[in-house]
Amino acid sequence: MDSIRLNEANLAQITESVSIPVYHPSEVASGIVHVGVGNFHRSHQAYYTDLLLNQGERKWGICGICLLESDLLTYETLYGQDGLYTLLVREPDGKLNARVIGSIVECLYAPANPGAAILKMADAGVKIISLTITEGGYNYDPSTGQFLFSNPDIQWDLKNPDRPGTIFGYLAAAFSLRKEKGMPGLTILSCDNIQQNGEVCRKMVLSYIEECTPGLTAWVEDHVTFPNSMVDRITPVTVEQDRDDLRTNFQIDDGWPVVCEPFIQWVIEDDFSQGRPPWEKTGVLFVDNVEPYEKMKIRLLNAGHSLLGFTGSLKGYSTIDESVRDESLTGLLRQFMDMEAGPLLGKVEGIDLADYKNELIERFANPNVGDQLSRICSESSEKIPKFLIPTIREQLERGGPIKCGALIVASWCRYLELAGTEGYDYEIRDAIKELLLEKARASATSDPLAFLKINPVFGDLALSGTFVETYLSIIEYLRIHGMAETARKILLQRYWV
Repeated sequence: MDSIRLNEANLAQITESVSIPVYHPSEVASGIVHVGVGNFHRSHQAYYTDLLLNQGERKWGICGICLLESDLLTYETLYGQDGLYTLLVREPDGKLNARVIGSIVECLYAPANPGAAILKMADAGVKIISLTITEGGYNYDPSTGQFLFSNPDIQWDLKNPDRPGTIFGYLAAAFSLRKEKGMPGLTILSCDNIQQNGEVCRKMVLSYIEECTPGLTAWVEDHVTFPNSMVDRITPVTVEQDRDDLRTNFQIDDGWPVVCEPFIQWVIEDDFSQGRPPWEKTGVLFVDNVEPYEKMKIRLLNAGHSLLGFTGSLKGYSTIDESVRDESLTGLLRQFMDMEAGPLLGKVEGIDLADYKNELIERFANPNVGDQLSRICSESSEKIPKFLIPTIREQLERGGPIKCGALIVASWCRYLELAGTEGYDYEIRDAIKELLLEKARASATSDPLAFLKINPVFGDLALSGTFVETYLSIIEYLRIHGMAETARKILLQRYWV
């Protein structure tokens, strides 16, 4: 049977085994603007919103804004499919579930028409601007927490406020319009993996506005809210096999389907300026304080991902489930969660941490998701300062165990050292790729602490004698004996040094 091209006109032809929207985009108002229409947004926030629209809500559709020039293919694909795409959920037993999502009822490509994107953000019907712009999109120095005005893109926005390129320039322009027209404020909802993401977003936005439009600061403080949120759903990069599986199993021809695991979670601080969707009807948890939940997720799941990503790559694996099937690496993950990260979390209301950790390992082990270690290891200079370094610092302060944390750092350094050599042909994807490679290799040839001295990543960690002693002993052993023997030694010894 020939596959059916996904678009609005062909929806009725799609097989009954696929859920399709019961609403028509023309019936739905765009109450939400979302910036960063990537795979994660489409497996998570857009999915929750689709559930809500199918329940009868009609004022909370999404206008997706593709902010970067690199987003052109995403825009063209969604535009050609009338905003529709297929969410393919891969169950651990191999079963595939497909659902056509229709909650992105509008889509704009900002680089071609920045004015249209600004006007949309300033539209009176828009109550929420949500963001998935990656950790690096918040443009701050993790070692100081200060906004990076030296970024050339920021300098461009300051000089060209009508033709911005970053989220900060767009928000400043939209806020100015709303203020000039006497319109109400709105909510900026960060959905990125940063602890206290709303607070970070607020601080960075205000830092930019105080520089570009100082008279706007008070209006933002009075009219715009920045709730914190915690998001979770493993969503790997779409590959051609996913498109093939969709055509074979469901006869759907989709230019950019999204693949994900069954698990999903969203915890949001209930602080919205102009109302919000009743997402609680779809399983979203609204709380007064998100911090315990995001701390749990970032320090266990995200840091655990990094552990399995680096160590698994050094053992020759390519996907996260391969790493988890290695008992020694799962043992390291358990030890890290039980002895180093877990004891710092405290009580998380409604969560049994033992069950949560077990569930994490089960999720990582799903062989059908195929989450690539290359994705997990990408942009680690943005991830490690947020996901891992706080755990190391707190354990150093209390004189606690740090060997698994030190192993993650040492494995990252070794991962960089070996990149491009025989058997290690993975590509390094990171905003500071050249610096990372230079310092990692220098740590093996000239200055043993060169890698730790990358201040934006590690701060002053190189000044900690305790950490340095543990780190240097691990990486030296790793270079000589390899990952398998290093993992065995760490698991056998309660303390490394």
